[in-house]
Amino acid sequence: MSNEREIQDQDLMDVAQDEEQAHRLRKALKTLSDNPNVGGKLQEMAREVLSGRIGMKDAIETPRYMDALGDRMNEIRRAAENQTQAEREASREQFAAWQKKEDEKEDKERAERDGPSGNIVTAPRRSGRGGGHRG
Repeated sequence: MSNEREIQDQDLMDVAQDEEQAHRLRKALKTLSDNPNVGGKLQEMAREVLSGRIGMKDAIETPRYMDALGDRMNEIRRAAENQTQAEREASREQFAAWQKKEDEKEDKERAERDGPSGNIVTAPRRSGRGGGHRG
């Protein structure tokens, strides 16, 4: 995909409720697209949406993509049901650590995206002497 155009957050505003949700959706699509463990129709869908070849709304309405998502969700549910109590606790701890790291990364990205630029050039301040208009 490196030679292709990649959509931006605002390209997902037709399905997102706000800019933050659009950003998270694009990030999730990127994760699906880049993760070799995803494979199949889900990875194809993510790549198609990210490249702009198909809109997210159209992807949601495409039965083969939604079937693939449903199949993956069932796999996840079955795996969770088969975990021991110790495995569940370890998974919760791993998830909590991952979530904390992701939240910190999101906060940093949001600050960079929404905050003032460090490269703003401003005019020098006027001193009280000699620079004003006189009437």
